[in-house]
Formats: sequence, structure tokens, C-alpha cells
Amino acid sequence: MENNLREVNDDLMKEWFQFKEETKLCNLTEEDKKHYIQFDKISEHILKNVPKQNKKYVKKQLELLDRNFLDYVSYYNDKYYRNGFVDGVQLISGCMNS
Repeated sequence: MENNLREVNDDLMKEWFQFKEETKLCNLTEEDKKHYIQFDKISEHILKNVPKQNKKYVKKQLELLDRNFLDYVSYYNDKYYRNGFVDGVQLISGCMNS
């Protein structure tokens, strides 16, 4: 059971993570907003300071960086929360077995 829960697959837990991500991002608190990564704003500032002949390339690289960063964060969060859940289940089962 433990190994199956720790794997990151398309399953009920993954769907729950996606649901939480979608609902939590829609309800950011003021504190959350202070720590929000404003990628579009940062990209706009960078592109304003890039020579015209390089804008297309830099814009494409910024978009790639944004997608890559979001993929990394999603993967990391999925593994982090999944392993926390499994650890919690193991802790509870260990207490019940004692």
C-alpha cells in the first residue's frame, strides 16, 4: 500500500490536489498575494529593456521558464503532500498496531 500511495499517478489524490490548487488560487488572502509570483509583470519589465531584435527570443524563453517553473512546482508539491499523507497514514496505522 505504501509504495502505491507514494507514486505520483493520475488517481483520486492527484485530482484532489488539482481541485485544491484551483480553489485555493481563486481565494488568495492578502498575505498570499504578497508572496505571489507576478510572472507577467516581471516579464513585461524584462521585455521593455531588451533590444527589439531580441524580444521574440527573450519572450519565448520567458514563456518556457514560466511553464518549466510551474511544472516543477506542481511536481514538487504533489510529491511533498503525497508523502506527507502517506507518513500520516503510517503514523496512524503504527498507533493502531501498538
